[in-house]
Amino acid sequence: MNSHIALMFVTSGHSGVDRIVTNLLPEFGNTKHSFDLLTIPGHGPYSNNLPDNIKLRRLPALNQSTVFPGLIWYLYHHRPHILLTASHKLNRAALLARIITGVSTRIAIRMGMSVTAKIEEMKSTKSQALQDSMRKWYPQADAVITPSQGVGNDLIEIAGINSKNLHVIPNPLINDMFYSMADKPVNHPWLKDSEVPIILSVGSLEARKDFSTLIRAFSKVREKKQCRLLVLGEGKQRHKLLELAEELGVGNHVDLPGYDENPYRYMKNASVFVLSSRREGASAVIVEALACGTPVVSTDCPSGPAETLQNGRYGKLVPIGDHESMAEAISTTIANPQPKNLLREAVEKNRTDLSAKQYLRAMGITS
Repeated sequence: MNSHIALMFVTSGHSGVDRIVTNLLPEFGNTKHSFDLLTIPGHGPYSNNLPDNIKLRRLPALNQSTVFPGLIWYLYHHRPHILLTASHKLNRAALLARIITGVSTRIAIRMGMSVTAKIEEMKSTKSQALQDSMRKWYPQADAVITPSQGVGNDLIEIAGINSKNLHVIPNPLINDMFYSMADKPVNHPWLKDSEVPIILSVGSLEARKDFSTLIRAFSKVREKKQCRLLVLGEGKQRHKLLELAEELGVGNHVDLPGYDENPYRYMKNASVFVLSSRREGASAVIVEALACGTPVVSTDCPSGPAETLQNGRYGKLVPIGDHESMAEAISTTIANPQPKNLLREAVEKNRTDLSAKQYLRAMGITS
């Protein structure tokens, strides 16, 4: 039987969830099922050339917090067999809307970030409110999808979900388009000088990514070896990070070129990729770097990097916020990089076709 599936994601337009949606939609387009992609004006995901079996439906809302009335209307009038949502506000709204409308729609929810780490960063009142909300609503979901077992364990412990409803599905990141983008030329002058190693990182310039520790580690590496640091991304900490680089005497060797929609071409040409985050879900950028055959150094943050790197087999893990350990790991990796083929093997499970099939199975669709 052909199924009618609704997908609801409200994103910034350039987030990790956007990449996941962009990669899933063409794979869903190869199925016999029909899909509605629910969005709200002014928000992503932005997808051009949707497959014929995927219809874009805009809900009348300003943001995630005001999506509820439109979602109730949609469920009552269209009654999809399944609704997949991602983010806490959307997950909660979907589960409540099902109760109010009385529809039989199955609800699958996705959580991509370490809940434990996020709660630790919040004020106690907000932290408790989030935990109470999850514990009230998440056990009602028919399926719970996470990109790593660590995030899944969080939801079992914190939200009280049934482990039988948990589906750990690697993020859909690797396909022919990915490799085509990685092969594109990159015109940054530093990448034309193959004699000087390039240390690369990618992410929003925000406290959670902890690029200040990376810059401190980089300054230690440069004490013994000539190298350069590139960080792709935008955010509120840009000025602070550039100031830190100047204070450490490495300002001329650190560049923050901004956001680039194709970071893979940088990854393919970098000597080592570094993730300095304090928390992640599964860290798509680690997967993407490995797929490019680029060695990785990462903080052992909750909860995805250790799983992706198989506890150090495919890249070095260092303590969070420890720039000395990070510098040592970077230096060792530059001197003795792992074979590219070995690194690419580690992320074969992140092929988009494999991931899409697992998403459909998690939603109760077997063919």
